[in-house]
Amino acid sequence: MIIGIIGENCTGKSTLARAVGQAFGAEIYTGKDYLRLAKSEGEAASLFKEKLCRAAAGETIVYVISEPAQTALLPADAVKILCTADIDTIKERFKARMHGVLPPPVAQMLERKHGMFDNGEYDYRFDGAGGDPAELVAALRLRG
Repeated sequence: MIIGIIGENCTGKSTLARAVGQAFGAEIYTGKDYLRLAKSEGEAASLFKEKLCRAAAGETIVYVISEPAQTALLPADAVKILCTADIDTIKERFKARMHGVLPPPVAQMLERKHGMFDNGEYDYRFDGAGGDPAELVAALRLRG
């Protein structure tokens, strides 16, 4: 099973990916981690797509996506999960990552990007501010 966990920065994608990865014994890729598969970006992307297609029949791979272009790497039958959080939560989490300081240009960038994935088609939506990863893991187990 291929599981795409999609969302903006600081919406709980990594937390959810760890829970799903542990529950399914899945390999986890984040963003452009696939670049380590080859020397050129094009070759790496091609190899990663092949890996995802082969894995659909047996193993579980979780791909954590924070840029819209990365969704194109997911096979059509991938399970797509949108992680969301309100803008204030995102800013607070990002501020913590930046050692307590959120510069105004960064805050503006987060505001511009907020909601950029909202209009896509997803199998599940996960509230990264208050959702329980165990509930989503249970739903994925039922799905098989």
